[in-house]
Amino acid sequence: MDEYRKSYTGSRMDQNLVGRRETKRYEDELMTQPSRHRKKPIPLVIFSWTFQILIVIMAAYLLVYFFGQRRTNVGPSMDTTLSGGDEVLINILAYQMRGPKQGDVICFKPNGNTSSRSSIKRVIATPGQMVQIIDGMIYIDGKVYLENRDFPVMTNPGMAQEPIRLGESEYFVLGDNRNNSEDSRYAQVGLVTDDMIEGKVWFVIRPSQHRGFLR
Repeated sequence: MDEYRKSYTGSRMDQNLVGRRETKRYEDELMTQPSRHRKKPIPLVIFSWTFQILIVIMAAYLLVYFFGQRRTNVGPSMDTTLSGGDEVLINILAYQMRGPKQGDVICFKPNGNTSSRSSIKRVIATPGQMVQIIDGMIYIDGKVYLENRDFPVMTNPGMAQEPIRLGESEYFVLGDNRNNSEDSRYAQVGLVTDDMIEGKVWFVIRPSQHRGFLR
């Protein structure tokens, strides 16, 4: 009987010892392995949230700066594409790698006067081309320039009555309301150069009935 008790007691002690060793090994593994349930220090949590918020603010700022700058179209010169008072967004990255192409609607400072109100017009001719207006028709390098939309026939060719050869970085622009527009036909605006251009007009934001991408 005593032998049995000793055997039983020894067996229980061995089991307890093994159990404690297993428990200790498990606790050691938990300490050495990263745990999703382990709480981070409060300063680290605050820093992490602050960093994420700053990233979001910076991304929003860059988006607004490069694609969301607002300009207001003044007057009827771009009817019916834009009405007077329409508020538009410009893309200032569009021409960082290349210049405007024919048909683009651009925003620029007339005569490079940074204090003047921005003007919005459509690009008709690009650097190196020759433009002339004959009998209300636009000629580019001696050929009739066919546009994708119907615009009014021009009654006044202005300076473009004679051929105009565009120099490097020069653009010839017209308003879509061809007979009620001050544009490159007239000395008040003249040719537009790269350094005058603010960006490409790409979206109408106000009023709501005109909202949408620009063609």
